[in-house]
Amino acid sequence: MSIDEAIEAPLSPARPRVLDRLAGRAPAPPPPRTAAHSAGAVTAVLLALVAVGSLLHEPVLIPPLAASAAIIHGAPGQPLAQPRSVVVGHLLCAGVGYGVLGLAGGSPWAAAVAAGIGLAVMTVARTPHSPACATAVVIVLHAPAPWTFVPLLLGSAVLLVATGWAASRVRPGSPRYPAYWW
Repeated sequence: MSIDEAIEAPLSPARPRVLDRLAGRAPAPPPPRTAAHSAGAVTAVLLALVAVGSLLHEPVLIPPLAASAAIIHGAPGQPLAQPRSVVVGHLLCAGVGYGVLGLAGGSPWAAAVAAGIGLAVMTVARTPHSPACATAVVIVLHAPAPWTFVPLLLGSAVLLVATGWAASRVRPGSPRYPAYWW
């Protein structure tokens, strides 16, 4: 049978099963209550970061932190969500970002290199946290002052971890966060 004939052939009972196997199976969605809890916790912590940034007149809410919050509250058992990975991953990638910025300047090319080096450094340090690669990119492209950016980044990462811990204890039956601290 040719490809054209297969496309035009009537559906057989076996065909949907083959398509299911090819498409894979995504996990079942969480109950609406769990999704609402996670969304509420993420929104609350991100609004807190915006408030802190407004008070300090510094941008605290950067895209990597929003992604970190989503991982912590959406997949709390994953290695990417654990405190060591979140806090140390962001700090390592900040160091990489400032190093690349100092050596190569602020260009998209340098930002891409910083992300790759950041991933390598996190892998070696056993602190995988993909949003932290974006922290290196932000630093290379925007060159924030390290004496204000790094303490705010550290405080923000710790706040994300603390709210993940608190949110996991508020709702009975929710998965406990963190799975491990270090």
